[in-house]
Amino acid sequence: MTAAISARGLVKRFPAMEHPALDDLSLDVAEGEMLAITGPSGSGKSTALYAMAGLIRLDAGAVTVLGQTPVRRADWARVRAASLGLVFQDDWLLPTLTAVQNVEMPMIGVERSATLRAERAHAALDRVGLAKHADRLPAGLSGGERQRVAIARALANSPAVVLADEPTGELDVANSERVVGLLRGLNDAGTTVVIVTHDPGVAAACGREVHMVDGKLEDAP
Repeated sequence: MTAAISARGLVKRFPAMEHPALDDLSLDVAEGEMLAITGPSGSGKSTALYAMAGLIRLDAGAVTVLGQTPVRRADWARVRAASLGLVFQDDWLLPTLTAVQNVEMPMIGVERSATLRAERAHAALDRVGLAKHADRLPAGLSGGERQRVAIARALANSPAVVLADEPTGELDVANSERVVGLLRGLNDAGTTVVIVTHDPGVAAACGREVHMVDGKLEDAP
């Protein structure tokens, strides 16, 4: 099976930590897979996700995304713009922009046509059930709605891979189920999805689960 993401020998140390956050971690995510990364707080699972997105500088190792192995920040920026959609526990919406304007942000510099950017942003909001709230500011949306806008933003450039870090961590049960359903629907349509989660229900919705402890996969030697 072709790997959408291949991580090899990842090492990441933080000065305040006694042990590496990532300790020679290797992991493959197959194209079209929906993978859950679980583990206790401090196990390195979010750090692993950030490494897959090129958001942290590694002490050792390399990540290959869809056949590309970025090294420089500029290389990673191009890969994220072209291939990766990112969803975090905090929605990180810009408070002065409407929902549709927030969704347009990743397209700036990628899609030159303002008309096409707007059309794609509205389509993404419709996909997550928020077409009628396109002109609302984040303050006028519920927590679940804001997270769905964040998912729409992650879909702005039609990424092949979506990386989600605790996307349901701040949501109630009903909104958590809706967000997981959206991610499951993306995967059913062919998008590779990786979710970091503490929630057994979220992990159960994925096709495969790996468990991290002390910067390693639990089953790793």
